[in-house]
Amino acid sequence: MSELILYTTEDGRSQIKLRTDQQTVWLTQLEMAELFDATKQNISLHLKNLLADEELDPEVVVKDSLTTAADGKRYRTQLYNLDAILAVGYRVRSPRGVQF
Repeated sequence: MSELILYTTEDGRSQIKLRTDQQTVWLTQLEMAELFDATKQNISLHLKNLLADEELDPEVVVKDSLTTAADGKRYRTQLYNLDAILAVGYRVRSPRGVQF
């Protein structure tokens, strides 16, 4: 069963809803971008490199999820677990990455 944890950054500028499931936390690329005060493109690039270099196993760190948008349509999105979040945060090297 999953639950939500509300994480507030030290500077108070952002609140991120962390999904917990399978004894870990899951975020989308957009949520990671907000968490680390980076662009979604930057997060995507780091994830692509981590997976290509086989530093992370996609079978373990990535899961698909369906999200219902405001227009009522359902969209597939990918969620990344805590191992992926921490690996990206290390590479982004932003002050927020250090805080998290």
